[in-house]
Amino acid sequence: MKYLDIFMLAWRTVRGNKLRTGLTVAIIAFGIMALVGIITAITAMNQKLSESFSTMGANAFTIRYQERNIRFGGGGGREAELSKKTNRKQKKSNLDKPITREQAEEFVKRYTFPATTSISVFGNRNSILSFESRKTSPNVMVMGGDENYLLLNGFKLLSGRNFNRMEIESGGNTCVLGYDVANRLFRDNPERATNNVVKINNIPFRVLGVLDSRGSTLGFSRDNMVIVSYRNIERNFSSGNSYVIAVLLNDLLQVNDAMGEAEAAFRPIRRLNTTEESNFALDRSDSVAEKAMNSLGFLTISATAIGFITLIGAAIGLMNIMLVSVSERTKEVGLVKAIGGKSKMVKRQFLLEAILISLMGAFFGIILGVGVGNLFSMVLNTGFVVPWNWVIGGIIICTVVGLAAGIYPAIKAGRLNPIEALRYE
Repeated sequence: MKYLDIFMLAWRTVRGNKLRTGLTVAIIAFGIMALVGIITAITAMNQKLSESFSTMGANAFTIRYQERNIRFGGGGGREAELSKKTNRKQKKSNLDKPITREQAEEFVKRYTFPATTSISVFGNRNSILSFESRKTSPNVMVMGGDENYLLLNGFKLLSGRNFNRMEIESGGNTCVLGYDVANRLFRDNPERATNNVVKINNIPFRVLGVLDSRGSTLGFSRDNMVIVSYRNIERNFSSGNSYVIAVLLNDLLQVNDAMGEAEAAFRPIRRLNTTEESNFALDRSDSVAEKAMNSLGFLTISATAIGFITLIGAAIGLMNIMLVSVSERTKEVGLVKAIGGKSKMVKRQFLLEAILISLMGAFFGIILGVGVGNLFSMVLNTGFVVPWNWVIGGIIICTVVGLAAGIYPAIKAGRLNPIEALRYE
């Protein structure tokens, strides 16, 4: 009997038992859907994190008094424990010494490396903006920056203009509105905000410009903000927050040299002697995205574990169904052997049936998984994502599951005595 004949016979049997086949396919499909769906969602999240944290590009870095701690899951082991202890000591030192405005301005004066620098400080995230009778919710973020803040943070202007140096130094009541804020206050016509006077917590500010929309990250809008000069933060939104210095290089190859020179220039400003460790951190913008993405690793492990547990259950169910199928088709097997069919042909037929059912489960599971995962990517506003390596992996896994589940029933069917099989009731 040719392989095609064996395949057609196996396919006919699979189609003939629709309910049994459907239930087994559904179990396998849900296992693959859980695996591929979560991986697809994680891939979409990685794309968004990379886009969000790397707006300055790989040729930029920031100086802050604490490292950005981005974690989505728990680390483990001795290394994590030592890291926590080190961080506690560093935090204790750093919490007493935030970067002040004077220190940030002194650094910008002393730093001679060919680069663009920017000073910024966080104001608050619970401000209310108003214009005439319209108000925003009390969740608008206020940031303080200078004339280079928009450039170094990847913002673009929709209308109006940026701050000039005089406005930064004077700390006057001027601002640049985020897209969502301008849209809310000016009734879906954000460009109209330019040159108008809005109130931030009842303090009047002249609007210099409106930022173009940047969408949201992980459900948090990046347009629900207002930018004022960093000197104005001290006057109107004093919160004692540490200042951040951003540095943008023209040449990617000079980043390491620029970081070394920045540390050397900032240490004396922070009044550190040669034996003391630096009580500030230098972060490359692309490394922040990398840290965030690495922190998602535990989700991949969880998804893999969920998928494999479901597939183990599916394999047991499939084996049970194939064993029942052997018992039900004992007479059929006896007849095949009686007319000259060999044991290995019977084994191949049962193995093919198990593999076909598994691959059908993989097919539907992959389609469902990619669909469910991309629902998450639609929420994050990223492109359509297909994790091809896991799609191929899912097909291979299901083939192995089919082989593992079908091999024992196939051997059992192949060993049936044709005379006894024909007499079986």
